[in-house]
Amino acid sequence: MQIAIALFDRFTALDAVGPYEVLVRVPGAEVTFVAERTGEVRNDLGRLGITADATFDDLAHPDVVLVPGGPGTRQLLAPDTALAEWVRTAHATTRFTTSVCTGSLVLAAAGLLDGLAATTHWGAADLLEGLGATYTPQRVVEQGKVVTAAGVSAGIDMGLALAAHLAGDDVARAIQLGIEYDPQPPFDAGSPAKAGPELVELVRGLAVERDQQAG
Repeated sequence: MQIAIALFDRFTALDAVGPYEVLVRVPGAEVTFVAERTGEVRNDLGRLGITADATFDDLAHPDVVLVPGGPGTRQLLAPDTALAEWVRTAHATTRFTTSVCTGSLVLAAAGLLDGLAATTHWGAADLLEGLGATYTPQRVVEQGKVVTAAGVSAGIDMGLALAAHLAGDDVARAIQLGIEYDPQPPFDAGSPAKAGPELVELVRGLAVERDQQAG
């Protein structure tokens, strides 16, 4: 079972690594980081690199596609980018085509979310809808073989949901136990509805500042 996690300049690390830590434990799964070119790809702050071991052409028809998010997705929202073309081609034969955070924008740009319910980071909801999807504020949204996850940490939830589809609920539960995924955050501020408008604006401001520093 081939699982391909796409990388691109300025991806968000946990979007890719969270699901990786789940899916790499699925029996019989071979998880590969892929990109337009092999070699190191840097994350959104440029401080962490992950090696892409295969190109899109090398792994044109994986069983599972996973597209992470990150600020770099904003430069990938045309239907003719290498990533969008790979996603569209691979989707024809995948068991599951998935995204985390703003990776769903890439799926939408590739034409895969037209008229479908999907999720993304809450800050990109309007952009997702502008690309033809219907934003749904859930952690994981399944529409047939298209599965989208909300912001960053939701990729772990999606990874477990995929593990259940691929190997059964007991295996998925065992993986959850093995990675000790038992969230008990110190604050109840994990969604805009819970956090309130002041904290939402603080997050937006910090995101702009981070992008300026990285750019």
